Amino acid sequence: MKFRFPTTMAVCLLMAVGSMAHAAPDWIEGKNYFLVSPPRAPAVGPGKVEVTEVFSYGCPACNLFVPVMHKLRQALPANVVIDYLPASFNPSEDWPMFQQAFFTAQALGVADRTHDAVFDAVWNAGELGIVDPATQRIKSKLPTIEDAARFYNRTAGVPIATFLSTAKSFAIDSKVRGAEEAIVAYRVDRTPTLIVNGKYRLHAESAGGNDQVIELVKWLVAKESAGH
Repeated sequence: MKFRFPTTMAVCLLMAVGSMAHAAPDWIEGKNYFLVSPPRAPAVGPGKVEVTEVFSYGCPACNLFVPVMHKLRQALPANVVIDYLPASFNPSEDWPMFQQAFFTAQALGVADRTHDAVFDAVWNAGELGIVDPATQRIKSKLPTIEDAARFYNRTAGVPIATFLSTAKSFAIDSKVRGAEEAIVAYRVDRTPTLIVNGKYRLHAESAGGNDQVIELVKWLVAKESAGH
């Protein structure tokens, strides 16, 4: 999703690019993928390659991208580390709250096993929903960090008080500020966006579709692996 990109348009766009045909891979820098300049050193060990999804639970295109991330994880070699970087640039759809909640869940060690469940709670079950099912418009009262605390208590057994105290801690505030700096440095202008090893930026539109995203990431990972 681009900055302030309308929700319905983002959904339609992601569905459209998912079905676009693409010729045999001949990836072009500046068209299919973009250099991050200066590159940011990934926090992974020797021989590892980091693949980061810049996303938000409040982003409809990111919700549709979940199956693609599952396929990508299965398609990548064992030396790849996948991580997630939550964005906050759409406050009208609760992105800052979801960013804070993600980093809190990560600090408490439950982010990985609750990742898909949060998307489900936002877009299917409605517990953390941001869209009014009756009007299909953004709710006037969006979920709060307290609502997120109750969700993580139900799904992961995290005490509500523990979640809230962690969410409001200096450590989480630092994580949020670090995420904002990284997103600016990566020049991310939409979600979902993928960053490969802190050096390359791409998305479904640039790659030519969801299947092509997987192939392009595999190609960039092989390129980085060969350079180790």
